[in-house]
Amino acid sequence: MVIPGQRKRCPYFDEGSSREDEPLLADKELQAVNMLVDLFERRATVSFYEGEPLQALSTLAYSDTYHLQLSAATAFSEISEMDTRPVTREALEPILYLLQSAHIDVQHGASAALGNLAVNVENKLLIVRMGGLEPLIRQMLSPNIDAQINSVGCITNLATAEENKMRIAKSGALLPLTRLARSRDLRVQRNAAGALLNMTHSAEHRQQLIGAGAVPVLVELLGEDDPELQYYATTALSNIAVDDSGRQLLWDTQPGLIDALVRFVDASTIKVQCQAILTLRNLASDDQYQLQIVAHGGLDSLLPLLQSEYDPLIISAAACLRNLSIHPDNEQPILHSGILPCLVDLLTQSGNEEVQCHVISALRNLVANNDADKTPFAEAGLFDHMKAVLLSPDASDNVVAEMVAALNVFVLDDSLAPYILDGGFLELLIPLTRSPQVELQYNACVTISGLAGKAGEAADRLVQVWDRPDGGLQSYLASFLAVDEGMDPVLRSIALWTVTQLLESNSPDLVNLVTSHPSIIKNIDKIASIGSLSDSELRNSAYTTDSLVGQRMSRAFDDAYGVDPENPDENDDDIYSRMINLAQDVISLVHNQDQDVWRH
Repeated sequence: MVIPGQRKRCPYFDEGSSREDEPLLADKELQAVNMLVDLFERRATVSFYEGEPLQALSTLAYSDTYHLQLSAATAFSEISEMDTRPVTREALEPILYLLQSAHIDVQHGASAALGNLAVNVENKLLIVRMGGLEPLIRQMLSPNIDAQINSVGCITNLATAEENKMRIAKSGALLPLTRLARSRDLRVQRNAAGALLNMTHSAEHRQQLIGAGAVPVLVELLGEDDPELQYYATTALSNIAVDDSGRQLLWDTQPGLIDALVRFVDASTIKVQCQAILTLRNLASDDQYQLQIVAHGGLDSLLPLLQSEYDPLIISAAACLRNLSIHPDNEQPILHSGILPCLVDLLTQSGNEEVQCHVISALRNLVANNDADKTPFAEAGLFDHMKAVLLSPDASDNVVAEMVAALNVFVLDDSLAPYILDGGFLELLIPLTRSPQVELQYNACVTISGLAGKAGEAADRLVQVWDRPDGGLQSYLASFLAVDEGMDPVLRSIALWTVTQLLESNSPDLVNLVTSHPSIIKNIDKIASIGSLSDSELRNSAYTTDSLVGQRMSRAFDDAYGVDPENPDENDDDIYSRMINLAQDVISLVHNQDQDVWRH
């Protein structure tokens, strides 16, 4: 720290200059110098951002003497390294004044002080509100490397505050930041890339970055050897890939992007690996990237990461694979890659909720993609692992919900349904029909309905759960069909469809259990006899139909009642009409079938 000594003349002068050439200090300036010399000897106990210490620093800052300004800038820089508390406008004003000095070293000290103070949220906002961006941008345009380092570093910190980002974007800072990300000085590059990254956290700012030409620069940074630059670039590109327009721009203009990202997945630092995979995951929201990532060796790179012991890597890899599994053409490459056993094992080996949710979602996508034989999934132990998770008291609500949603898909496959029926899943699903989570409740009900459709082949399993556990299948059906209880018409329709499946099973035991129940058929008859929707007591529901909009029941149900699963715009009248039609069909089925047929 440099402070002028206690002399009438300034101690800063060239060796070749005479003492008569030194500028004289004004009395006020000399008093300020003397005070600061004393204060700096006990700086740990002094607050320089208020009172007499601030006045003394301000006196030096506003001096016409270059060396006093430099002393003030240097002092502010050193003080702010130790003390980054929220400061007032009075404390920032002399620093911002120094930032506009004609001397580069004074600017350098002032920008360093602002950068230090800008780690505090309140200071970030105040610096921008007081007009700090314009002089910082001028420093960015300076050919002086130190000035570039400090000014860009300060803007990097300022850009972490959401309120500042729009002002930064409109200030003209993005173009010089983009240019400096190509600097030959690594420190400047890092600061500029960090600032660009901080500007990628909202869709609007991402579009402004794209307009400033940042995308090709960020892709170029992937070729740098510095891990920090790689991290900033991959993270920024990952954020840009969140938007449809961003992914399309990358597809149209950056043909080598996937190869570069896959290389990072194979050999890089862990944090760069994670961000590279997350970028691939976001890109894999589009069909074209889903295919390209697999074609360029992405699966071979993901498999070792799924077997890692580091949760962030596993989470990133599982999330990427979940998106890749959406494309039907990727099912066979994924299955042939050896990933399936690893995915199944992760269901129970990983105690991480995100990993489990991503993995079960990927498995669900793979099963749903086409009608090929799915027995390899069962042979890999899928249902044993799923049951273990559903039975675990440690399983989170989100994981259970994902598991049941997957069962809803698996039961539609004829090769997998027997494993679900024989695996004891009905006993796990029945209690979930009373879940307070509407989506979980819905998926449990639909899965039971799908299993009821297999009743002709496994009637004994449905008979076994008729009255257990928790009252069994009959208790679920009776409560969902009771007309004096509020019930969402979609859920009630699922119960009606389940009854239809049981009656059409040709199982005398199941038919007898349904028809002899004291309330099931009686309540269905009441639903079927409703003549006017406006008078329907069923509209007094504790649920909202909106919560289940877009959900589907089963292919058989859709076909039987003309439901278009791609059309989520059904109105209440359509839903209630279908429910009443279902009830009327059940009553017709009960009345019209000959009793001899029921017995056989």
